[in-house]
Amino acid sequence: MAMNELELQKCAKIVGDYIEKHRPPLQVRNRLDLGFRIKEQSVEIFEIRPLYDNPDEIIEGMQAKATFIKKSSNWKVYWMRADSKWQSYQPAPEVDTLEQFLELVSKDEHYCFRG
Repeated sequence: MAMNELELQKCAKIVGDYIEKHRPPLQVRNRLDLGFRIKEQSVEIFEIRPLYDNPDEIIEGMQAKATFIKKSSNWKVYWMRADSKWQSYQPAPEVDTLEQFLELVSKDEHYCFRG
């Protein structure tokens, strides 16, 4: 079940603030930037950059995903493997809040989210 409008707005604010804090300097953003999207009950964080051999083509490199589980009121945490499949983040497969998810991504202690 997708989040309601109030939950979506709250998530967009929290993740948007995180992205703004962690974006690269303005002069670099045409070569490397961060973005996010909310799809149904999931938040995805990704890197935005030009394709190495075709700078006119912009690609997104997925970094992290959290999916809200309404029944248990927690978030499942995922990272993108090299095979382009989401994998449960085993050091902390679930967190209670979106802020806890973003803290995991920020620290990236196991080098899963940003390599």
